[in-house]
Amino acid sequence: MDMKKKDLLLIVSASMLVLFTVLAVTGLINWWVLPRGSETTVGFLVSLRHFLRDIHEWAALFFMIFAGAHLWLHKDYILNNWNRYFGKKSSAE
Repeated sequence: MDMKKKDLLLIVSASMLVLFTVLAVTGLINWWVLPRGSETTVGFLVSLRHFLRDIHEWAALFFMIFAGAHLWLHKDYILNNWNRYFGKKSSAE
């Protein structure tokens, strides 16, 4: 594996870690901390909930894009193992 691919994998993996952390934090805050829209009048907490939901949705989109890039960068490994386990069996086996 050349250095450019290693550097790209590091960037993609680190970005996925950051995005997953953002997803976890915003999801847990919205789920456990902030009140539902029907439980309070319009105010700061409802606005914060909607803001965090937007952040959560955008982070999820970018996470899926980076996950696709991660799989693409590992395509040789994935294909080699796929062929190893599910490829054509030789007649000797």
